[in-house]
Amino acid sequence: MDLDNKGYTAHISQQFNKDLENLKNHILHMGGRVERQVQNALKALLDNDSELAEQVRVEENEIDNLEISIDEECTRILALRHPAASDLRMVVAVYKAITDLERIGDEAYKISKLAINLIDEGAAPWGYVQTRHIGQLVSVMVHNALDAFARFDVNAAYRVVKEDKAVDVEYESSMRQLMTYMMEDPRSISKIIKIMWALRALERIGDHAGNIAEHVIYLVKGKDVRHASQDDIKREIFNDSSPDQGVDS
Repeated sequence: MDLDNKGYTAHISQQFNKDLENLKNHILHMGGRVERQVQNALKALLDNDSELAEQVRVEENEIDNLEISIDEECTRILALRHPAASDLRMVVAVYKAITDLERIGDEAYKISKLAINLIDEGAAPWGYVQTRHIGQLVSVMVHNALDAFARFDVNAAYRVVKEDKAVDVEYESSMRQLMTYMMEDPRSISKIIKIMWALRALERIGDHAGNIAEHVIYLVKGKDVRHASQDDIKREIFNDSSPDQGVDS
C-alpha cells in the first residue's frame, strides 16, 4: 500500500527522532567511559597502582574508536536528514563534545603514563595532596558536565563553567607550592615535575569539561558562549527570552 505524504512525513520524523536519541545515548556512553578513565588514572597515580594505570592506557584506543564512530554518525545524520534549528544544534553540540571527551581521555592517558613512571622511580615526596584535591574537583566537573548534557540543563552547565575558574585558582596555587618544594630539595625535582605534569593534565581535563558545559548552553539556548566571561555567559542566559528557566547565581 502506498503511503500518503502525511504518513511518509510521520515515518521520517519518527526515524529522525530515533537517530537523535541514539546519538545522545552514544555520546553519554562515551562520556561514561571517559569519566571512568579519569577516575582510574587518578587512583592509579595516588595509589601507585601500575595494573590500573596500564588498564587506562589500553582502554585509550577504545575511546578513540568511540569518537570516530560518533563522528561518522553525526556526518550521516547531517547528510541524510539535513537537520535545522534545535536538531542541528544537537548534532553540532555532540560533534564538538566528542572532541573534548577524546581529549579528556588523552589527558587521563598522560596521567597513567606518569603514574607508571613514578612507580618505577619511586613516589615523589610532595604533591599528592594537591593532586587528590584537584583530581576530585575535575572529576566532579566531568560528571556534572555529562549530567547537564543528559538533561539539557543550563543551570548545571553554568555551574560547571564557574567551577572551571575555581580549578584554575587551585592549580596555580599548587604549582607555586611545588616550585617552592623543588627549590628546598633539588634532588626531588625530577619526581615533582612529573606531579606538576599530572596537575597540568587535570587542569586541562577541567577546561574540557567546561567546554562541554558551554556546548550544552549552545544546544539549549542557541548562544555561542565560547571565550565569553562568566558574567557575559550569565547575562546571555538571563536575557534570553526563550521559555527556559533562569540560571542559579
